Amino acid sequence: MASERTEVQVRPGVENDLGALTDIYNHYVHTTPITFDTAIFTPEERRPWLLSHPEDGPHRLMVAVDSGSQEILGYATSSAFRAKPAYATSVEVTVYLAAHATGRGVGARLYEALFAALAGEDLHRAYAGIAQPNEASVRLHERFGFRHVGTYRQVGRKFGRYWDVAWYEKEL
Repeated sequence: MASERTEVQVRPGVENDLGALTDIYNHYVHTTPITFDTAIFTPEERRPWLLSHPEDGPHRLMVAVDSGSQEILGYATSSAFRAKPAYATSVEVTVYLAAHATGRGVGARLYEALFAALAGEDLHRAYAGIAQPNEASVRLHERFGFRHVGTYRQVGRKFGRYWDVAWYEKEL
């Protein structure tokens, strides 16, 4: 299938990406337990999130773009793990893909670029919380050297039920 052979370019996210990034995220807010947000966002409401991921430093936003159509296929971020200063060398990472871009290696391309960009930063660990079940996300994180360190049982309630979150850790 031609769409599976699409050339993908990965670059830092910019303000002009905000609408597409918000649409991708809102899909998961509205239809899945992958995020525990329960109300969709406007691009303006997501602007502080975008601005918290500059092109340098430990908190990055990488965007995957279809080289032909220039459509945004997904994004990966590294964000503050916790607000207290002693956590500064730890980041939480995540990947979100457009619904039609899953299973095509886009997530792996995003993580390759994200971890390459973080290689020179003063970081010690990366963490990922994965709402369960989500075998595709578990496989992606394990492929990048993450290991399971624990599971919070029934930690979030969405769609009328409780969800577990498995936590994964990677040395940087």
